[in-house]
Amino acid sequence: MLSRRHVLSLAPAAALLSVTGRAWAAPQRIISVGGALTELIYALGAQGELVGVDSTSLYPAAALKLPNVGYARTLAAEGLLSLAPTMIVATEEAGPPAVLRQLEAAKVPLHVLRAEHRFEGIVDRTRQLGELLGRRTQAAALAQALQTDWAASRQQVARVAAGHRAPRVLFILSNAANQARIAGSQTAADSMIVYAGGVNALGDAQGYKMLSPEAAIAAAPDVILATTQGVEASGGVDGLLKLPGLAQTPAGQQRRVVVMETMALLGFGPRTPQALRALAQDLHAPAGKTA
Repeated sequence: MLSRRHVLSLAPAAALLSVTGRAWAAPQRIISVGGALTELIYALGAQGELVGVDSTSLYPAAALKLPNVGYARTLAAEGLLSLAPTMIVATEEAGPPAVLRQLEAAKVPLHVLRAEHRFEGIVDRTRQLGELLGRRTQAAALAQALQTDWAASRQQVARVAAGHRAPRVLFILSNAANQARIAGSQTAADSMIVYAGGVNALGDAQGYKMLSPEAAIAAAPDVILATTQGVEASGGVDGLLKLPGLAQTPAGQQRRVVVMETMALLGFGPRTPQALRALAQDLHAPAGKTA
């Protein structure tokens, strides 16, 4: 967990400072730790200053060609410093704390933005990055475009959901080890499910839980939501539905599985309005539609 001094507030962007309390000039060598931040940097036209990204930076495809510094929660100072960054931008999910302290000791400007699972957080991060990167005009234009797109997406959700019972949705995060977790409240998946007019099948349970037959059956989802990467790791939709208990759920019996690219669904970046439209369309599709 990061201490409060590492986290940028949501105050006006002009007030943003580095962790050492000094204002920094526009950077020339940036490492982005967070897929959504990387997408925003590209959207702001600052991709030419990127020298490294983390393993969640899967989009756009050009980001995959940059040096990879590993998973955001398990960073190594040596790998980061080897790229000679003039700035590192990350979300508060970055760590471990010991590595962040090493970066601070090395006098590398580290800017940590809040990882909020709400649309307003995207706009805040856009403006903050615009300030940090010296691209205020581009950030203002992007923020306005995102707000317009989001309003249109919310209207579409209302249209497709009208007259239908809100579907019970179970989000599953699986991996190649045949381990799977399900998402409760206070997660990015929960926020997207609710924004799209669905109901989280786990109810008030918070955070991620390990999938068990009992939990799956009790959740009784109408729709199973998963990521492209998770489905591939499970051996396709057939493999996913072999996970404990899923075949006994209404969604499993009807093969109601919605699959989306991980960062589009969970990243809360510039693609979120588009992802919301796609998710709402799939969640409220006729019950006969199967994967």
